[in-house]
Amino acid sequence: MAYPTVDAPYGLKPVNLVGGTPFAGATRMIPIASGYGTGIFCGDVVQYKNDGTLIITTLQNDTSVVPGVVGVFLGCTYTDPNLSYKVHSQNYPASTTASDIEAYICDDPYALFRVANCTGSTADGAATGLTPAFVSRGNSLSCNAELVLNTGLTTTGNSRMGIYINNVTSILPMTVVDVVPDTKNSSGNFVEFIVKFTQGYHRYHQTAGV
Repeated sequence: MAYPTVDAPYGLKPVNLVGGTPFAGATRMIPIASGYGTGIFCGDVVQYKNDGTLIITTLQNDTSVVPGVVGVFLGCTYTDPNLSYKVHSQNYPASTTASDIEAYICDDPYALFRVANCTGSTADGAATGLTPAFVSRGNSLSCNAELVLNTGLTTTGNSRMGIYINNVTSILPMTVVDVVPDTKNSSGNFVEFIVKFTQGYHRYHQTAGV
């Protein structure tokens, strides 16, 4: 039987919520500061600055909480400084100058995301920790995962973030909920998993301020 293959990481895609409710596209709009110098792509994990604006996350393999992580970027809107009218964009282009930049964020702390397992931008294999046996539900569900902060693609506007799972149960930003059976059995480079933010890492589960 032919299975779909995944040839590159693509960020985090919301699929449903804990408990099984489908993700219906609900988002919160959060401002990005005019001139912010780093591009943000659809599927990137994002966090608050202490001024309430949005930036791409620095969260990676942190075993302690990074304050302000609020969810996943799903696009934005702003008045294009060259066109002088409002546009909707898959990504935020770095250093865009506009006073009305707002991002669409999947900010539900109980959201589940589909994501590719990788090390950097290359496929993860037995040599880097993901053995064939580890792809089973029984093994993967015992683990948490690091975020892999690859830079997104300006040609598509899509993220290249992924996760990296290894055979430890350390407290890490993402919790593995399930393995995607299609890619588990495929001949493609990347196995996909269903993950959620580990308890305490999402802003809405933090007791301290940003």
